[in-house]
Amino acid sequence: MATEILMPALSPTMEEGTLAKWLVKEGDTVSSGDILAEIETDKATMEFEAVDEGTIGRILIAEGTEGVKVNTPIAVLLEEGEDASAIDSASNPSEPAKAAAKAPEAVPDAPAKEAPKDTAAAKAPSAPSADGKRIFASPLARRIAADKGLDLSQLTGSGPHGRIVKADVEAAKPAAKAAEAPGAKAPAPAAAPAGPSTDAVLKMYADRDFEEVKLDGMRRTIAARLTEAKQTIPHFYLRRDIRLDALLKLRADLNHQLAGRGVKLSVNDFIIKACALALQEVPDANAVWAGDRILKLKPSDVAVAVAIEGGLFTPVLHDAQQKTLSALSAEMKDLAARAKERKLAPHEYQGGSFAVSNLGMFGIDNFDAVINPPHGSILAVGAGVKKPVVTEAGAIEVATVMSATLSVDHRVIDGALGAQFLKAIVEALENPMLMLA
Repeated sequence: MATEILMPALSPTMEEGTLAKWLVKEGDTVSSGDILAEIETDKATMEFEAVDEGTIGRILIAEGTEGVKVNTPIAVLLEEGEDASAIDSASNPSEPAKAAAKAPEAVPDAPAKEAPKDTAAAKAPSAPSADGKRIFASPLARRIAADKGLDLSQLTGSGPHGRIVKADVEAAKPAAKAAEAPGAKAPAPAAAPAGPSTDAVLKMYADRDFEEVKLDGMRRTIAARLTEAKQTIPHFYLRRDIRLDALLKLRADLNHQLAGRGVKLSVNDFIIKACALALQEVPDANAVWAGDRILKLKPSDVAVAVAIEGGLFTPVLHDAQQKTLSALSAEMKDLAARAKERKLAPHEYQGGSFAVSNLGMFGIDNFDAVINPPHGSILAVGAGVKKPVVTEAGAIEVATVMSATLSVDHRVIDGALGAQFLKAIVEALENPMLMLA
């Protein structure tokens, strides 16, 4: 019978989206794993794949339509041998609606859209398993299985003719899979275990009262990326104390003069500007790691960590070296507000060569930040606190001092270069008038 293809929920909070583009047309034959459309959410533009095969009988929602509610029918899929007359029965409320496609799980750091898939690759023959049996799986399912280190021969497909689809791979658990096939040879682990298994931890706390919190897409992505960062990036750390007295005085003067325009500069605005100028002064530090090479950027694209409920974003201030303090302040406020509402477009939180993470407003004196790949470094900023300091003349006086730690990827930036970069940041912050020149 004809089945309805429904508007997917691409994130836990998604209620509606925009059907940006249809990649099929009425009359096209599709198979499980084929890409049907591109769906825009407040996070990204994501591809929408079929989990069933058939013919597109009717497109119900035109491309470009905004505000399409989740679970709204957007097209009708006909089975083999059916014609358009079967479409009316598919829309009959008495018939249970069956989703004919499923969207990928939403990810905060995912790209706006994947590169178009090669048609030949999508139709490539299935590969044999270790015991000689042929494995039928969609290209997307194969890619996810490879990323998760899963053996497709141990999975049972829910697609047509037992074909393995994306949902089967995402639901699979490597430990459970190995247990179900005691005679199968377990694949070699891709990396050392991150810690005790889920079952082991649950048993450990079986007699204690606890609440189990399921991981959403953002939390899973953060966990994966930070684990990757600490395991693969050779971090080293450089620390400096920064006197803020001159900066605080200049900030107070500027805010007084800008009050009529509704502008209020923060210390973080000065830090962003200082870092942007330092990246220009020490251009070799304005770099990212690209697998087998280093990319040196020309503009100062500074990412800034913004905490949101359940995770964080790192919106990027592009060409920050060219912008005034007031322009940076306004842009940062806008990005931070939309980040907390999860309304940033992918290009607004991807890219950059360097990041700032400021926990000073939470009273943290100093900390070490984890580099956000592929960035070459990140500056961890603590609170400005009053401390006794010794002047060049040998006198003791009270000053406002802020601790800053630069986490550096040694593959991209060596120790001396990192020290030079941090020195440039310190000099800009301790002589803030230079930032206005």
